[in-house]
Amino acid sequence: MAIGSSFRGLFRLLGYAGWTALCIPVQAAILRFGLPGRRRFPHFYHGVCLRLLGIEVQVLGTPSAVRPTLFISNHASYLDIPVLGSLLETSFVAKREVGAWPVFGLLARLQETVFVERQARHKAHEQRDTMAGRLRAGDNLVLFPEGTSSDGNRTLPFKTALFSVAATRVPQPGGGEAALTVQPVSVTATHLDDIPLGHVLRPLYAWYGDMDLPPHLWQFARAGRLRVVVEFHPALTVEQVSSRKALADHCWRAVAGGVDRAVAGRLPPVPGPQAPLVELPVPQPG
Repeated sequence: MAIGSSFRGLFRLLGYAGWTALCIPVQAAILRFGLPGRRRFPHFYHGVCLRLLGIEVQVLGTPSAVRPTLFISNHASYLDIPVLGSLLETSFVAKREVGAWPVFGLLARLQETVFVERQARHKAHEQRDTMAGRLRAGDNLVLFPEGTSSDGNRTLPFKTALFSVAATRVPQPGGGEAALTVQPVSVTATHLDDIPLGHVLRPLYAWYGDMDLPPHLWQFARAGRLRVVVEFHPALTVEQVSSRKALADHCWRAVAGGVDRAVAGRLPPVPGPQAPLVELPVPQPG
């Protein structure tokens, strides 16, 4: 599918590569020497990446301001990382193989990604404890419980094993502990240059199955401006439902409903005279 401009693709990828090359040593130094900004700098980096790559984000709902929060999201593409990273000061939970990817693996490690082996049931408790430790330290995490990326037109069933981390009790500023805040999030690519994508063109964003990464990245970069709708659903805790599985089911229904509405173009109107698109501010590093 030859869509877009090779000049545009080259311009975007060179801009992204140059910006990334500048930022890698900065974040590495922040982590190595314990400098301020370990959470904010990746947020700043991803915000600029979206501008360079031509991705517009429409935000519905309000992200949780509680730290820490476990965000539960569908997953259609490696592009979900900069989209969510531009909106949240967070780390991600990813399959262990991602850590070995060229460039992207390094970026994942610099954002302090929690790597898990999804098929290793005997390590479930160890992986849960690693995630719980990060949450208790005050770090937000994004979990993609589908276990793999989808075609972007639907939400795959959620795997429930890692939902056990939702039972983590987290320290409070005034003392004591409280239930962990969990917030479902829907991420859906909807438009190309203001034209609805539809099922056929959504793979310009979605990366799944046996797709090779370099050709997909090149085709995406050649295309026009992509719009991605991110809907933050009401937050809750595991104490508000009966079990881990009930929490997973609640989150799946919320996320799948958001994806279905975005795919069908049934988005709620944005109040006030503002245009529906939310211009991403460029966050300040620090």
